[in-house]
This record gives sequence, C-alpha cells and structure tokens, in this order.
Amino acid sequence: MGAAIDAPTTSASSTTTLSPSIIKKILLSYTYVAIWIFLSFTVIVYNKYILDQKLYNWPYPISLTLIHMGFCSSIAALLVRVFHVVDLPTSMSPRLYLSSVVPIGALYSLSLWLSNSAYIYLSVSFIQMLKALMPVAVYSIGVLFRKDSFKSSTMGNMLAISFGVAIAAYGEAKFDTWGVLLQLGAVAFEATRLVLIQILLTSKGISLNPITSLYYVAPCCFVFLLIPWITVELPILKEKSTFHFDYFIFGTNSFCAFALNLAVFLLVGKTSALTMNVAGVVKDWLLIAFSWSVIKDTVTPVNLFGYGLAFFGVAYYNHSKLKALREKEAAERKDEEGDDEESGRLLDQREGDVITRRNESEG
Repeated sequence: MGAAIDAPTTSASSTTTLSPSIIKKILLSYTYVAIWIFLSFTVIVYNKYILDQKLYNWPYPISLTLIHMGFCSSIAALLVRVFHVVDLPTSMSPRLYLSSVVPIGALYSLSLWLSNSAYIYLSVSFIQMLKALMPVAVYSIGVLFRKDSFKSSTMGNMLAISFGVAIAAYGEAKFDTWGVLLQLGAVAFEATRLVLIQILLTSKGISLNPITSLYYVAPCCFVFLLIPWITVELPILKEKSTFHFDYFIFGTNSFCAFALNLAVFLLVGKTSALTMNVAGVVKDWLLIAFSWSVIKDTVTPVNLFGYGLAFFGVAYYNHSKLKALREKEAAERKDEEGDDEESGRLLDQREGDVITRRNESEG
C-alpha cells in the first residue's frame, strides 16, 4: 500500500520540476523558431525590395527564383559531393527519384515562381493575409488525396478562415486581381507539394535532412524554371542591355534563400510542422506591422478585422491539431505500458512455472 501511495507523489514532483535536458530542448526549439522567423522575414522583405518597381525595380520573378535554385543546388552539391558533410540515403533509386522527387520539385518551382510574382502586384501585408489560406488548401487537398478524413467540424473551421480572408481582401486598399490569383495559385501548389511529400516520401520511409533535401529538390526546380525563363523573361533581359548583374544584391539574397531552406527543414525536423505553423502566425503579424510602419503599405481596419477572424480560425485549427497529436501520443504510450504489463505478467508466470517444476523435481 505504501508503494502505491508514494508512486503518484514521485511522478507529480518530477513533472513540476523540469530537468536540464528538457529545459535545453525547449530553449533549442525556441532558437530554431527564432532563426526561421528571422530568415523568412528577411527573404520576404528582400524579395519585395528587389521585385518592386518602386524600389530596386527588377521585376523578374522567374529569374530571381532561378538564381536562388542555382545557388542552392551548387552549395548543396559541394557539401555532399566534395566536402562529404552528409551521406545520401541508399534507398533513393533513380526510379524513386523520378516518381517522387521530380513531382515535388515541379510543384515547388511553381509555388516559388507564383509567390515571388505576387510581390510585384500586392503589398507584403496583404500577401501574408492571403497565406492564411494555407491550412484550408492543405486540408482540402489532403481529403481529396484521402490523406485526411473529412470532418464537418474541421471543414467549418476552414470556411471560417476563408471568410476572414475574404473580408480582408474586400478591405484591401490596393486590390489587384492578377496578384491575388498568383498568390492563390502559389498556395495551391505549395499545399499539394506538402501533401505529396507525405504520400511519396514519408510513407516510403525516406527521411531527408536539410542538405540532402536541397541536393535532390533544388536541381529539379532549376530545370523546371528554365523553360518559362527562356520563353518569358530571357528575351526581355536581352533587350535591356543596360542591365548589369549586381553580385552583392543577388549573392546576399541567394544566401538568405539558401539559409531559409535549411532553416525550414531544420525547424520541421527538430520540432514539428505544427510548430512551424504556429511560428508562421507570429511571423505574419510581424510582417504586417513592418509593412505598415516601415514600407508604408496601407492597412485598413477592414483588413485587420478580416485577418483577425482568419487568425483565430488558424489558431483554433492549430490547437485542434495539437490536441489530436497529444491524444495520439497518450494512446500510444498507454498501449506500450499495456504491452509492458502483459510482458511482466508472462515473465512472472514463466518464473512461477520454473519454480514449480524445480520444487516438483526436488520433491
């Protein structure tokens, strides 16, 4: 009886006092989040600066994305092939590469192309408001591909987010239909890419670290972007003979893009995709504040009201995902404890049988 009473007391004291390892893990998680927010913030503002006709005035989103992917491909190849920083997964065969990585690379290139193009037509703040539709797109495509099950409560949550974004769009002072279509297309392609990663790679037991992910995906993006670049932007760049490649601007911008790609994979790998979603909400509010106060973008009360509704919808969705994840972990832990108890009973039974046989033989 005494042991039964002491056990809960011990567990309670252990839960109230955090061990140094847990504190270190929490601090590292916050560090990964802070690094990702900083780099994402930097790349978004930097891309806006380069592409905006009122700022650096270089409105060539395909070329900019192509430069990013070429830089990321080169650095990743050096780290893998020359410096041997990481080992490539042995399970990545040419057939698997063509069937899994190539489609993901194609979707990623389209997402980057369209999202960078939207910065020419829309403000930074409004683009962040439109990005609140990402959970809606991921859930809808997940249901379409039968990766997620349809739930009326979740769909109601998605409709609430969509309604909030619609109000924000209605209140946008500089609404541009083409820019909105570009950003919505980027959201759709990115959501499809995220679902396909789960279907094509995760389900097959393939896990890629930040460097190998860029090593495989970035060259695909580069190749897919070459086709529209040759047909759309290269002829225009040839006509502008006065253009000179600014190595400092494009070099530092590409390095930030490379660091952001590493930070994305690092954040998801060391924490979770849910942590990234929550951090993304914080980043969006920071960008909206920066866009209004520094870049002087117009942010109307209707904008903020609509995005506020969408924000609460996204926050509730993240809360529901976290609750479901905790319930799943608790159920798995309970099953493991049940298996351990069953194993203990079997072991006790075997030991009892051995003792009985020994007593019978001695008798």
